[in-house]
Amino acid sequence: MRRIRTKPVALGIALLATVPLSLTAPAQAAGTGGPTAVRTAVEQVTVEEARLTQAAPQEILRRSAFDDQAPEFGRGLARLDTYPEARRYVADAGRALWRRAVDRAQGRGPAGGDLSRDDDRPLYWARLGMTKELRQWRPDFALSPARRAALLGSLERGSRGEDGIELPAGKQVLRIVVTGFDPFQLDADPRRSNPSGAAALALDGTTVRTASGRTARIEAAMFPVRWADFAAGTVERTLLPHFRRGPRQVDLFTTISQGRPGRFDVERTNGAWRGGYPDNARESRTETAPIPAGVPTVTPQPQWTTTSLPYARIVAADTGPYPVVDHTAVTEIPAGGTEPVERPDGPTPGSTARAGGGGDYLSNEIAYRATLLRDAVRRPALPGGHLHTPVLEFGPGNTDPAGGQVTDPVFVKNRIAIVGQVRKVVAVAASQEAAGG
Repeated sequence: MRRIRTKPVALGIALLATVPLSLTAPAQAAGTGGPTAVRTAVEQVTVEEARLTQAAPQEILRRSAFDDQAPEFGRGLARLDTYPEARRYVADAGRALWRRAVDRAQGRGPAGGDLSRDDDRPLYWARLGMTKELRQWRPDFALSPARRAALLGSLERGSRGEDGIELPAGKQVLRIVVTGFDPFQLDADPRRSNPSGAAALALDGTTVRTASGRTARIEAAMFPVRWADFAAGTVERTLLPHFRRGPRQVDLFTTISQGRPGRFDVERTNGAWRGGYPDNARESRTETAPIPAGVPTVTPQPQWTTTSLPYARIVAADTGPYPVVDHTAVTEIPAGGTEPVERPDGPTPGSTARAGGGGDYLSNEIAYRATLLRDAVRRPALPGGHLHTPVLEFGPGNTDPAGGQVTDPVFVKNRIAIVGQVRKVVAVAASQEAAGG
């Protein structure tokens, strides 16, 4: 997720006085039991859950047949007699929602409704319906706020694929992890979709054949657009088991979010700074990205991390209709300086980060956290970094959220094209790794 200026400017930098793109300044972090993801039992609904009453989310759920998820989940909760039963039921329900969304996106089973199968939005809104049911559930047995929070965290993780990444062992297969984001900027337009989330659903559990003939297996997860979840460590806890050395260690990873109009960007440099733009919970954070306790990290905390994706090969390849750019710009406070400066060719020695190539929102932060974790586990040669997709926009005549439709042919066509090009970019990166870098 990036943020875009409201007036035409060089899109290479996302500064504080900007408005997040359709999905680059977007979605992140839930499923960790953090303060935003999990409120006290006193609070009836979260900011995100409150948007469910709007017409667009209800239509998306109805037209995808995902409107049955929350009611069925609520009826299941009502039958539970003990906390251990609740733990099993909630965990299973979260994983089942993720599998249903992945199956729908990949053409398995009935489509259920007339929305395009590639649509990522049913998963987002169905999850919120389920978290609302769980938040408001009043069982006959005692349920402390801490235990309710644990259940909510389990539901989030399972329904995002975060705890379902299963990489195969063996030297003949290349292991790849990709991540996407929820829709974001939903107060401006609740119809929004996020092509990075659609890509995660389309790629999860699939394989691609590299140029050398080696098979690459892709596993995916999806993150929320919430500062608090990132601070609580949802990214690190999801990725760390697969970054550690072992027979199932990941061979390549890329985090993905929505970025600039009309182009893909391979972000060369990631910054440690959080710019403060409100997230999906309407919360802001302006600070250096906090590193959670209990995960490996680099000390002192660096201001910058860099991609290890084969960006030159990716940019040179013919992957689809959109241009792919090696994006090197950042915003820094130079060593000894006090004011931010835009640098087209990356940071200078000793500078302080104010925006990475991916801006200062959660898309930049997930790239920073993932590559910092790569360095912390002493795998600097592990290919990984961040890919920004083009902004997904509605077709002409359907841009006004007040009277617009939740989908249109141009919208669907562009999302399918973006997802298809993501697949090809990942295949190019995998072919480079399969060939020995």
